[in-house]
Amino acid sequence: MLRRLLRSLALLTAFLACAFGFVLIGYYELQEPIKLPQGQSALVWPVNKGSSLTQVNRQLHKREVLSHPKLLSLYARVSGRSAIQAGHYQIEQGETALQLLEKFNRGAVISYQITFPEGWNFQQWVAQLAAIEQFAKISEFSQEQLMAAASIDKAHPEGWLFPDTYSYTHDDRAADILARAHRKMLQVLDQAWQGRAQGLPYSSAYEALIMASIVEKETGQVAERTAIAGVFVRRLDKGMRLQTDPTVIYGLGSAYKGNITRQHLKMLTPYNTYRINGLPPTPIAMPSAAAIEAALHPEAGTSLYFVARGDGGHHFSDSLEEHQKAVRQYQINQRAVDYQSAPKAKN
Repeated sequence: MLRRLLRSLALLTAFLACAFGFVLIGYYELQEPIKLPQGQSALVWPVNKGSSLTQVNRQLHKREVLSHPKLLSLYARVSGRSAIQAGHYQIEQGETALQLLEKFNRGAVISYQITFPEGWNFQQWVAQLAAIEQFAKISEFSQEQLMAAASIDKAHPEGWLFPDTYSYTHDDRAADILARAHRKMLQVLDQAWQGRAQGLPYSSAYEALIMASIVEKETGQVAERTAIAGVFVRRLDKGMRLQTDPTVIYGLGSAYKGNITRQHLKMLTPYNTYRINGLPPTPIAMPSAAAIEAALHPEAGTSLYFVARGDGGHHFSDSLEEHQKAVRQYQINQRAVDYQSAPKAKN
């Protein structure tokens, strides 16, 4: 009886030793570096929605990337790590099967980035997206369709997207990026509007957004934004026309070829602030947070005019006479009209 018991214990011990040995060997195999196709330092591998880990492992084995697909699937099942998320994964040279499994479990898909600079308009945003193969078909949709897909519940998309760098994955749509940019602009504008200065000539946050877009296009110098906004706010308070070139350019659309002419300034469009009173009907670009803050906290002062100095900055003047002198000084031999501003004109 004792001999039989000892024999059974010996067999059990031998079995357990063999099993433990197989486990160690299997674990060691899964710690071996993955072999990518010759000459490749990395491989982008797509995992489709609904795919199981076993299916993906089998596909990787067919491409001779994964040496032991069944072993990895077994390990994942036993350890409770069979979950896998769809997306594009980057498999690196030297990476192990266990490290790859961890990527699958975490959903560590490849993340790309796209940047929209401050001051771009909606058409430029669409062109930037269309330049990426994943979003190339965006150009086939109308403005209204894109707004609906991105849940932009506004009459016009201009101004309603926040300029920034956005991350996206292979599963994202162009509309998803637009939607994120819209939500961020709503948040930034609402927060800034709640903390606005008193006595501003805006009836709504949207009018402040319009002003911010003009400020954004007028100067690339952060330090000048509040001063530019101050001039425009004072002009609105006094009933003076804004007379700012960026709005004219926006209203010309594709007709603008790089130079503003006297004829352009005479054209009556909803955006020609040399001809219309007050603000244009919509923003003319996507303003930055700094431009929005400037529009809602304009610099106090007495200047009503400004002219570009030619070095990226502007010269500010209190009177038309002083302004005309500055125009002659800084824009001699350029177009013989006030660059940005003049008293309210008659139609």
